[in-house]
Amino acid sequence: MALATQPTTNLLQNPFLSSKPQPRPQLPTGVPCPARRRSGSVQCSVSVAPTAAAKASKEYKVKSVKARQIIDSRGNPTVEVDLVTDDLYRSAVPSGASTGIYEALELRDGDKAVYGGKGVLTAVKNINEILGPKLVGVDVRNQNEVDALMLEIDGTPNKSKLGANAILGVSLSVCRAGAGAKGVPLYKHIQEVSGTKELVMPVPAFNVINGGSHAGNNLAMQEFMILPVGASSFAEALRMGSEVYHTLKGIIKAKYGQDACNVGDEGGFAPNVQDNREGLVLLIDAIEKAGYTGKIKIGMDVAASEFLTKEGKYDLNFKKQPNDGAHLLSPPNLGELYKEFIKEFPIVSIEDPFDQDDWSSWSSLQSSVDIQLVGDDLLVTNPTKIAEAIQKKACNGLLLKVNQIGTITESIQAALDAKAAGWGVMVSHRSGETEDNFIADLSVGLASGQVCWLIPITMLSVFDFIYT
Repeated sequence: MALATQPTTNLLQNPFLSSKPQPRPQLPTGVPCPARRRSGSVQCSVSVAPTAAAKASKEYKVKSVKARQIIDSRGNPTVEVDLVTDDLYRSAVPSGASTGIYEALELRDGDKAVYGGKGVLTAVKNINEILGPKLVGVDVRNQNEVDALMLEIDGTPNKSKLGANAILGVSLSVCRAGAGAKGVPLYKHIQEVSGTKELVMPVPAFNVINGGSHAGNNLAMQEFMILPVGASSFAEALRMGSEVYHTLKGIIKAKYGQDACNVGDEGGFAPNVQDNREGLVLLIDAIEKAGYTGKIKIGMDVAASEFLTKEGKYDLNFKKQPNDGAHLLSPPNLGELYKEFIKEFPIVSIEDPFDQDDWSSWSSLQSSVDIQLVGDDLLVTNPTKIAEAIQKKACNGLLLKVNQIGTITESIQAALDAKAAGWGVMVSHRSGETEDNFIADLSVGLASGQVCWLIPITMLSVFDFIYT
């Protein structure tokens, strides 16, 4: 299949694999997941299609649903769901640290004596005692109907009764089971459910410098990313990202010392610098030293909602309180800073440059730059918010996070709406991740063209399930 660049905004325009899926190595039918998965007969996201006889006998009705509490990559509890037809389909729910106020509700227990109030046993109970029994006998091939049933049971606008983390865990497993029942890989099932015509592999965006809420340094802006748009395959893009990552480590160590090589929540380096321009310079130096000038572009996730003040200004020194106000910028001045960055550096994408309610600043910047402006907190993967952004011409890119909206059906609809508007779509991880590799298949099945993940090392652990 093709590793395609962002196809709708003409930013990343060199598709780099053929558009047809490449065959995976042939393995015996029903091969178990790799050893890093916990023991048990658990289905991977990408599985080998069974023989015709085996396919004919595949069960498509839910026999049982069982949830449990597990720990994510940040050491916080999250939900894992096992759904059983004739196989067991396991999924785990991601969680964010920097979250938009309009995201669907992530249900936490609130008992400060247990996991600091972040337990998810209530969400687990809602699956085991409410959703699970209601779903016994449903057809997992009908993703839309199953998700609609769960939304009806919940009955709230933001999934606050059962919890978006409860509903999503089940929705993910239903999607996996649907692929299993049809005898196709997960990405192919997602392609069919979404009506995507041509499959492509995404350009990866590697988050190699962390700031904002993801790191203990002074950087206000949250993520500094590299995008290997000049790669000819996903494998080459991964190699380029890895080489730049290790080159960057050497530069940071030489410039700031060994302690500066510490990493943030998402595995990117967190040097204790405050000037965001300095973070961009570090990227340019690493790209040049690794020999990829012109082949690797830069992306940023500013997460500006994190440092908006009550007075409506943006504090680039928000981690130090109180401060002298020397780094406070008005929305227009912050917009000018972005324009300076775009002129000085090969930036092709900026995410959340302003607060989630600062619509006028979004629209002003969108009308004055020719790069991709991605809505994360602004859109929260919600079709209603996407429609508003289209009407206001606020951005031209969607960051798709399944846990922001809470079902696969709504996530797919968000992607389709964004594509219909001519936007780019970047499927994204969260800072609290698990061993679940669903978003790899989602990105390919939707032909999103872009995927935002952690550092190149963790990207490998996700995309090795898709033959590259």
